[in-house]
Amino acid sequence: MNQFNPAEARLVTPAWLEANRDDPNLRLIEIAGTGQEDMAAYKSGHVPGAVCWDWMEMLWDSHMRDFPDREEFARRLGQAGIANDSTVVFYGEDIQFGLYAWWTLTYCGHRDVRILDGGRRRWLAEGRALTKDVPAASPAVSYTPTNRNEEMRVLRDEMMAVVDEGTMTILDARSPEEYRGERVSPPGGPDFGALRYGRIPGARNIYYLDLFDDTRSFKSPEDLTAQLKALEVSADDEIVAYCRMSHRATALYFVLTELLGFDHVRIYDGSWTEWGNLVGAPVER
Repeated sequence: MNQFNPAEARLVTPAWLEANRDDPNLRLIEIAGTGQEDMAAYKSGHVPGAVCWDWMEMLWDSHMRDFPDREEFARRLGQAGIANDSTVVFYGEDIQFGLYAWWTLTYCGHRDVRILDGGRRRWLAEGRALTKDVPAASPAVSYTPTNRNEEMRVLRDEMMAVVDEGTMTILDARSPEEYRGERVSPPGGPDFGALRYGRIPGARNIYYLDLFDDTRSFKSPEDLTAQLKALEVSADDEIVAYCRMSHRATALYFVLTELLGFDHVRIYDGSWTEWGNLVGAPVER
């Protein structure tokens, strides 16, 4: 377990953001996730100073289901006014998309990426005003391409080996219904995204929303540790997390690495939309 200092965690409060919002090096970004392609939540009222990104347009390659190459990603960040030394703060609608953006930029090598704890919900709960004003675009800057943090990620061939060899603790951040094989998408919407129902063999279920309180702020480290202990998960484990498309799994990654100080955590970002469609991939129910 690393020498973890909570004061250095990549989690900021609304009060911190209020105190630092005039920092010219800070970029505040709301991520519009699935169902927010028209940015309806952002347009109805957002945290002052925030710009809005569509998650797929900004974070994925334009053709492949993968991230842009180093040069293209650097070009996108530079065009958005983000330099290599910028402090980038994300929140999302829904909450997991801000965390996914945090994980993606961290994986792609940006040094200072943070999460606004609770996002819009906590901001309102604390009596802070939203705005419909769209800030002026930050001037484009030069961004030097950075190396990827490949130790944060597991691809499908390695995931097959993980299952075959039992070398890692597998955590499934999906809903209990998805985990049990009753659905392939979260409850409350259309059921689509994979041809097979079930879970990766050996996976233990920790639903991502159980990591948050009613303001969508993270629960205390003590409560989070108790949840993991109930699943017999410890900081000594080699852990890989997944969900349906990896967004919800990044909430678990953030808890483990940034709030609890676990060292050995990775994301299988192909997740169930890949695994549940792979010919020959083993499935458990």
